[in-house]
Amino acid sequence: MTSALLPAMAEALRRRSRSSFVAAFGCIPCRPMWQNADAILTAAGEIENRLGAIEVWVNNAMCAVLAPFRAMTHDEFRRVTEVTYLGYVNGTRAALALMTPRDRGVIIQVGSALAYRSIPLQSAYCGAKAAIRGFTDAVRTELMHENSGVSIAMVQMPGLNTPQFEWARNKFAWAMRPVPPVFQPEVAAQAIFNVARRPVRELWVGSSTIQSIIGQFLFPGFLDRLMVKKAWEGQMTRRLNADDRQDYLEQPVSGLHKTHGRFSSEAKYRATAITSGVPGKALLGGAAAAGLLLAKWFISRKKR
Repeated sequence: MTSALLPAMAEALRRRSRSSFVAAFGCIPCRPMWQNADAILTAAGEIENRLGAIEVWVNNAMCAVLAPFRAMTHDEFRRVTEVTYLGYVNGTRAALALMTPRDRGVIIQVGSALAYRSIPLQSAYCGAKAAIRGFTDAVRTELMHENSGVSIAMVQMPGLNTPQFEWARNKFAWAMRPVPPVFQPEVAAQAIFNVARRPVRELWVGSSTIQSIIGQFLFPGFLDRLMVKKAWEGQMTRRLNADDRQDYLEQPVSGLHKTHGRFSSEAKYRATAITSGVPGKALLGGAAAAGLLLAKWFISRKKR
């Protein structure tokens, strides 16, 4: 097994006495700027020269600002969009440049329930995730038109117990958190691995993701009102930020490269996952039927 690591992550592994891991699994550091298409193409070529053909490419570039939209500056919004959205666009372009001539390969976009159901205080990130979904759907149809052997999939994730909320830019005085329920990153890793082995159009991971996607199709207005309280207060904690807190918006933060965040006491190690194919359609159809029956029941009560 071989993989490429950003320099900061490779260095973090070495500092944590895991240099044997880096060597054993053939990890090499590379330094692409995800918003720079040429830099990613160069890094991809270097990886293939040193490790061999890239068969699976996982896009997961991201950064975030935790704040109301009007509290964000233009530069902050632009930075989140460039890294998160254009990072996926440029990564996909590089992957296709290598995979298309061989007519094989799998591109996996690490998505989020927020690609379907946005929440307050993460407008730039939600917008980028929704844009990634639209972009991926467009590229998929182009590959289908070409009868390409390259697959492109999207894995929609729930809230995960990663360091994201420890190093994202936070404009509140108190620490933030993912909206519960929270899942361990091993859940995400297993889902991505499964899709790499057996590509699907989309995989929805976690009951909260499934509920958000189906709910957005059926009751978008209700979810708007629900998010006003649940997602706003659900991201707050009573813990104040440290005075010397750093964030990763403009440059890497050292010392926080770890697998798990600070929510391990509540994070789950297992999650339901369904594809957007037949299982997802069946569940969506069942939810729609239940919604119609519920609406009919309310109407009949009003007529009495």
